[in-house]
Order: sequence, then C-alpha cells, then structure tokens
Amino acid sequence: MIPGDKGKPGRAAMSNPVNWRQTVERAEKREFVTELNEVFKASGSVVVAHYAGVTVAQMNDFRSKMRAAGGTVKVAKNRLAKIALQGTESEGMTDLFKGQTLIAYSADPVTAPKVVVDFAKTNDKLVVLGGAMGTTTLNAEGVKSLATLPSLDELRAKLLGLINAPATRVATVVAAPASQLARVFSAYAKKDEAA
Repeated sequence: MIPGDKGKPGRAAMSNPVNWRQTVERAEKREFVTELNEVFKASGSVVVAHYAGVTVAQMNDFRSKMRAAGGTVKVAKNRLAKIALQGTESEGMTDLFKGQTLIAYSADPVTAPKVVVDFAKTNDKLVVLGGAMGTTTLNAEGVKSLATLPSLDELRAKLLGLINAPATRVATVVAAPASQLARVFSAYAKKDEAA
C-alpha cells in the first residue's frame, strides 16, 4: 500500500499480484528450510518414510501417536529437505528424499523410530526408507533395529532401579541385626514376665 491511499492496494501490488505471491512463497520456503535445518541439527534421530496411500485420518492418528511419544511428523518437500540437510551431520541421508516423503523426528533417538515402525506394522502404506542418528546414516533395517532399543526414559528407570537395589539391600542388612536384637530382648522380657 502506498501511504495516503486510505486502504487501497498500491499500484505495484495491483499491477502484478503474481510477483507478490512468489515473494510470499519464497519467504515461506526460506522459513521452512531454516526450521528444518534446525530440526536436523537438534534431533536425536530422524526417520524418512514414504506415505503414498496413507489416508488423512491415518496420518492424523500417526501424528497424534508421535506427538504423545514426544516426537513430530512433517511432510517434507524433497528439494527443500535436501537444501535443509546441507551443513548438518545428517547430510548423508539426502538420497532418501525421493517420492512422497515424510520425516519423523524426536530428541530421544529411539522415540521416532519406535513410533514409525509400530505404525508401519499396522499400515503397509507407510514404508520406512531410512534415517539418521547424528552422523550415522541408517537404512530401513537400521531404523527397525533402533526401534527395538529401550527409550532414554526406560534406560533411566532401569539405571535408577539398579542404583536403588544395592542401597535397599544394605539398609536391610544393617537393620537386620538390630531387629534380631530387639526380638531377643522382647523374648527375654516376655519370659521374665511369665516367670
């Protein structure tokens, strides 16, 4: 708009709305590439899959399962995803972006692969192509193997259990002689009362 036109579109915008639309699309694409680049840098793992034939309802179900687990699913425009991969540790998976692809990612390296593989078991239209975990590029089998590992939360719980178990045992062993002494004194006291 030109200042002083009181709400009327500017002559440049009216004469060539295509250029305005192209400018907006370019800005959106730049923003998408920047956001995706940050995702590739910060994620514990990224899974790439084909989704041709997956219905909207199935995709919404898949996204909600991923969100509940702590991950995210995005449909990726291949050309933009390849640009976003440049300069990241995951650059080795550039060749996976062919056809209708989506990416699933999470901070926990096991979460995204686990949810994708579980969903693919019940929906044959979702085909795992591969992915990346840091500098390691994974093929489809690598993603499936990663999905079988326990998540970070599960590992933390097991580790905490291992740490707590010896402490509980030590407390039981230390407390046992004292409780045995108390039982002996109690028995003598009852014996004296009976006599």
